Amino acid sequence: MTIELFIPCFIDQLYPTTAFNTVKVLEKAGCTVNYNPEQTCCGQPAFNAGFWDDAKVIGSKFLTDFKEESVIVSPSASCTGMVRNYYNDLFTNTTSHNKCRNIQSNIYELSDFLVNILQVDYFGAELEGRAVYHDSCAGLRECKIKNEPRQLLSKVLGLELVELKDNETCCGFGGTFAVKFDGIATAMAQQKVDNALAANAEYIISTDASCLLHLQSYIDKNNLPIKTIHIADVLAHGWGNV
Repeated sequence: MTIELFIPCFIDQLYPTTAFNTVKVLEKAGCTVNYNPEQTCCGQPAFNAGFWDDAKVIGSKFLTDFKEESVIVSPSASCTGMVRNYYNDLFTNTTSHNKCRNIQSNIYELSDFLVNILQVDYFGAELEGRAVYHDSCAGLRECKIKNEPRQLLSKVLGLELVELKDNETCCGFGGTFAVKFDGIATAMAQQKVDNALAANAEYIISTDASCLLHLQSYIDKNNLPIKTIHIADVLAHGWGNV
């Protein structure tokens, strides 16, 4: 299958290795990956901050950068959820209405695409350690993924996956929420990390780099013995023996 890859601006600027690992995983799953270097952002930061006119401009560029007949895959449930669910508010009954609907029906978060569309869940990945999986708000509520990441992680050799207490609770990032309400956001991150440490986890894994950045910042500030890692990085880890 030939797919178009959407790398959110957040990953492009802060976690480029995750982007490259996404390509590796998709190619190992048998995909031909096309990447349009003109792509930028889905418009979610402006949309969430209430600047809908700006979000519409950015979203219009997104609709131009991707073909409506293509399958689009992204290593971000947050950005996938933005396009799938909130582009309705920007483009319903506009000249982009039909193209928007077609793209909305063809965009997938990475784990959703691997498990439900390609039906591939084993990549020969190896990662020694004990981990918890963090259900991001966007992954759980907007993209409706829960079992898919766990299925993929269950096939990683050496990885012991345990459930996280209060796993459906937000980590506190929430985009600009973490900036405007930093005290509350930090307390929410502390609760999430404390629960992971209580489970004796060495890793917190998620589909969303934004959640992981927030949690890792709290971890680093407090010198805690745990690390965050994106699911794409896990799936591309330890291929030397395959």
